[in-house]
Amino acid sequence: MLKIQGLTKTYGNKKAVDNLSLHICPGDIYGFIGHNGAGKTTTIKACCGILNFDAGEIFVNGISIKANPLECKKRLAYIPDNPDIYEFLSGIQYLNFIADVYGVGQKERQEKIKHYGDIFALTPDLAQPVSAYSHGMKQKLAIISALLHSPKLMMLDEPFVGLDPVAAHTVKEIIKEVCKNGGAIFFSTHVLEVAEKLCNKIAIIKDGRLVVSGETATVRGDSSLETLFLELAGKEND
Repeated sequence: MLKIQGLTKTYGNKKAVDNLSLHICPGDIYGFIGHNGAGKTTTIKACCGILNFDAGEIFVNGISIKANPLECKKRLAYIPDNPDIYEFLSGIQYLNFIADVYGVGQKERQEKIKHYGDIFALTPDLAQPVSAYSHGMKQKLAIISALLHSPKLMMLDEPFVGLDPVAAHTVKEIIKEVCKNGGAIFFSTHVLEVAEKLCNKIAIIKDGRLVVSGETATVRGDSSLETLFLELAGKEND
């Protein structure tokens, strides 16, 4: 579903991502773990076609993000850690705009907006301007918008930040459903407990380089994920 081969991205003299390779398969819930500045967001943005990169290749469902970014973007959804949503629109206007971008039909979009709006308890607020939304409400709106075109690959950057416990549980259930239906999830998180319980595979990145990756149980071994992370990634000021 997502193949990253030798990804390298440099800012000035610093390699934000250094020769990183990962394979995310259908059905995978792949957790991407690292300190702030480790290269998680840069990797995810490169996979979404938002950032150019210096070396390597990225394939979404076998399609090169370099050669055909538009076709890749049709098949994926990206949710940033801080949703940047047009605040002059109402919630429903924003969702209809995103549905138009992806060519989602009227019947399908109405059903999905109603379904996800209800389970996130956002339906009563969809007529309100996004400028009146809290961070958590914006996060819910971004998640709903990402689901409108039924993406097979979802890339999420810290998806649980700002969500209340009920909404966070709902997102976890949606993630499981997407993968059950043959999709794949690649998401960064600081919440190691969530990664340990939710992800069947994990990757740990430090200073732009992949430290370890694979099946969660195999990578973790007999220790907790927190213990493993502290051992492999080291302290933040190392």
